[in-house]
This record gives sequence, structure tokens and C-alpha cells, in this order.
Amino acid sequence: MQDSVSRFLVILGLVLLVLGLLWPLVKRLGLGQLPGDLHLTGDGWSFHFLLGTSIVLSIVLTLLLNLFFWFLNR
Repeated sequence: MQDSVSRFLVILGLVLLVLGLLWPLVKRLGLGQLPGDLHLTGDGWSFHFLLGTSIVLSIVLTLLLNLFFWFLNR
């Protein structure tokens, strides 16, 4: 049990590292500016509710994690 948690945390760290390195590419894909993303600004404040981006990232991460765990359990 402890080995699987350690392995998961290491892999999660590596995934976050890769995402951090690829962030300029991700910004060019238009994430944060999808239909459904709400941007409100006023005098000295701004509010960003990224609903469309959240849905897309949720679907992509669900598919990737399901594939990952499917390969891990084979």
C-alpha cells in the first residue's frame, strides 16, 4: 500500500513538472478563453470563472488517468 502511494505521488509530481514546462504551449491553445469562461472586471477588481476550461480539463484528465490506471493494473 505504501509503495503504491509513493509511486502515485512521484508520478503526480512528474506530471505537474511536465505541465509546468509546457505551460507556454498550453496558453497558446486558448485555455482560459473558451466558450463558457466568465471574465468580469470592475474598478480595481477582476473575476475569472473558467467553467469551459474546467470541463475540458476534467474530461482530458479523466481519460488520461483512466488509461494510466488501466495500464498500471494490466
